[in-house]
Amino acid sequence: MQAAVISRAGETPVFGEFNAPQPCEGESLVTVTAAAISHLVKGRAAGTHYSASGQFPLVVGIDGVGRLEDGRRVYFVLPRAPFGSMAERTVVRTAQCIALPDDLDDVTAAALANPGMSSWAALKERAKLKPGETVLINGATGTSGRLAVQIAKHLGAGKVIATGRDAEALQSLAALGADVTITLLDDQRDMEAAFQQQFADGVDVVLDYLWGRSAERLLIAAAKLGQDAVPIRFVQIGSLSGADITLPGAVLRSSAIELMGSGIGSIALDRLFDAVREMLHAATPIGLKIASTAVPLSDVERAWPADDSRRRTVFTIAGR
Repeated sequence: MQAAVISRAGETPVFGEFNAPQPCEGESLVTVTAAAISHLVKGRAAGTHYSASGQFPLVVGIDGVGRLEDGRRVYFVLPRAPFGSMAERTVVRTAQCIALPDDLDDVTAAALANPGMSSWAALKERAKLKPGETVLINGATGTSGRLAVQIAKHLGAGKVIATGRDAEALQSLAALGADVTITLLDDQRDMEAAFQQQFADGVDVVLDYLWGRSAERLLIAAAKLGQDAVPIRFVQIGSLSGADITLPGAVLRSSAIELMGSGIGSIALDRLFDAVREMLHAATPIGLKIASTAVPLSDVERAWPADDSRRRTVFTIAGR
């Protein structure tokens, strides 16, 4: 079969032949129609994500949309290695296939699933968001962050604060539900002062897609308010600005901050699947918006390095 294949960590996938999979007991064979690039997909392909299998050669891709042998249209996640989603066919545990609503097309479903799940699961499973609470989204101008703004509002947030470096992109978030925007600045003191103003008004939940310096400043700004601050649930989701931070221990000792992560390993897989199912079935009724570009899988070598965080690249596959 034809697939996007890498032979060692860090390579750009090559469009070529790969042995077709055969399902084992408890698995389903999926004829793939669409699969999206995500930061998780890139991290696994590079061998840098903590969930990377380290098995090569492999077909890239961790999720997608396709049809089962009985014709049902499904979203699927975590195929059995070395078979990924960016191929004509793959194999995945049947329990990890989610029936799709008729009003959601294949490309949109593939584009929405991973980034939409990240905030849906973080807000419901980790932060336990309550109606009327204030949510700050650190790194809201990419596809995941833009969805997080929309999803936070849908799940009941009374106020949404969005941060990002791109001032023009930040302005566009008001139409998606952002009540306040903060431009991330190079001057650390100015950035911390902007954060403190929001924490003084009250922030209940932080969804962090960036980590790095902005996360440091957020945590320090929250801690400096001391006992005047409401307890803050800080949920770490992505690391676009750096894998590590420097955090003084006093930040945690002097504050009511609850620091946690959200992702594979921090939430039981069945709960992650439930989050994806809920989000996909709500996508059309609540009008979730995501920018995406559909590209034939045969163009993977060109499209892979050109992908960025502003639009979701979705590979389309004509199974045979």
